Amino acid sequence: MSDGKDDKTRINRVITRSGDDGRTGLADGSRIAKDHPRIQALGALDELNSGLGVLRARALDDDLDALLERVQHLLFDLGGELAVPGTVTLTDDDLVEVESQADMLNAELAPLKEFVLPGGHPDAAWCHHCRTVARRAERDLIAVGDDDQINPVSRAVLNRVGDLLFVMARAINLRTGTDEPQWVRRQDR
Repeated sequence: MSDGKDDKTRINRVITRSGDDGRTGLADGSRIAKDHPRIQALGALDELNSGLGVLRARALDDDLDALLERVQHLLFDLGGELAVPGTVTLTDDDLVEVESQADMLNAELAPLKEFVLPGGHPDAAWCHHCRTVARRAERDLIAVGDDDQINPVSRAVLNRVGDLLFVMARAINLRTGTDEPQWVRRQDR
């Protein structure tokens, strides 16, 4: 077991008791309340990343798995920005990458005639769940506020991740030959 002094160990102790008072430390050494909007946003990113990990544990097509792995790394980069206020990691190139990947997947799909109900193949349903977590993470990031050193590109990237997950859910249903559930207007049910 390493003492963390001779190698690149980042975390060598999980239980620190330092958060027992309801505050937690940011990577810059400052301490804030665990219910601070910045920590809420970090928590939502963690939940999204965990959900993507569950999705990746399934037997996805290689291209989708690789894409989700890239998204997971972007989410960690975004978390790093939140953990060190004023840090900018994500760039316009990241935004273009996520958007272009969503566009490529969308090119496989038929245009929508109606709203999609989350569901279909289990992997598509889980992807829709991750999409909703991404939307909450986006709202939480916005709640941190413009004046609290949030990279505007990161907000846009998180928005595009939600879009990507919507398109990916549709692509999973298509690729697995699973009917895509769509909303039926009340008068037509």
